[in-house]
Amino acid sequence: MIIERQEQVTDAVLSAMAETADPRLKEIMEALVRHLHAFAREVRLTEPEWEKAIEYAVGLGQFTNDTHNEAVLASDAVGLSTLVCLLNNGNAGNTETAAALLGPFWRMHSPRTENGGSILRSETPGARLAASCLVRDGKGQPIAGAEVDVWQASPIGMYENQDENQADMNLRGKFVTGADGRFAFTSVKPAGYPVPTHGVVGRMLEAQNRHPFRPAHIHFLIYKPGFKTLITQVFVDDDKHLESDAVFGVTRSLIGDFARDGDGYTLDYTFVMEPGEAVLPVPPIK
Repeated sequence: MIIERQEQVTDAVLSAMAETADPRLKEIMEALVRHLHAFAREVRLTEPEWEKAIEYAVGLGQFTNDTHNEAVLASDAVGLSTLVCLLNNGNAGNTETAAALLGPFWRMHSPRTENGGSILRSETPGARLAASCLVRDGKGQPIAGAEVDVWQASPIGMYENQDENQADMNLRGKFVTGADGRFAFTSVKPAGYPVPTHGVVGRMLEAQNRHPFRPAHIHFLIYKPGFKTLITQVFVDDDKHLESDAVFGVTRSLIGDFARDGDGYTLDYTFVMEPGEAVLPVPPIK
């Protein structure tokens, strides 16, 4: 098609993609083109604005490396990660789910740790935390032999790959649930923290007058064949940013009960897994 006016551009692109062999790819790309072109028309996108958008997209790659994934952070910061998570979990998005976004800091090979063991790999000052958690199915039956990845930020709000003062794999561990479906570990109470703001996402948050903080939380990834891999977070219930999470990850069922116990805290939380395919995500960092 020879383009004579702007209204023809969308049809020309859709026509060019009409022979896409993969039906799902065809469906996704056609919808993307229609919505993207409609967006440009709705806001009357200018050429300088388009150039800024391209600069932003390039920046996602420029600020991504082995220890930081700017593209994942961008998806998180506009709520896309949480939306996709909720659409694909909890009865196809019709009910609240225990699933949550993976985030940009999961690493594949956390150290295997005995049930009840500590995930402290280096000296980490902070209020001690004793967690005892149950993994069960939708009928209330315990799930034994599930692998559970745990990772969290330190009490100063940094993951170990961001902080040269922490040992490699500090505050990370991999557990296996017992016959009763339980796993336990000791750690320190996490702190809230700002998402990285050195890249293009930081500039976006500043331009929108948004704070960059996430409420304190612990990440969990639970894997067992026969069950859909559960990726989730449990949030500290007294954090001031629960209602304004910079990446929109807080749902009511994910707020844990971090109970005071002397000089430390305890956490007792139950995870529910759905039947399905056990698939591990691609690690956002090494």
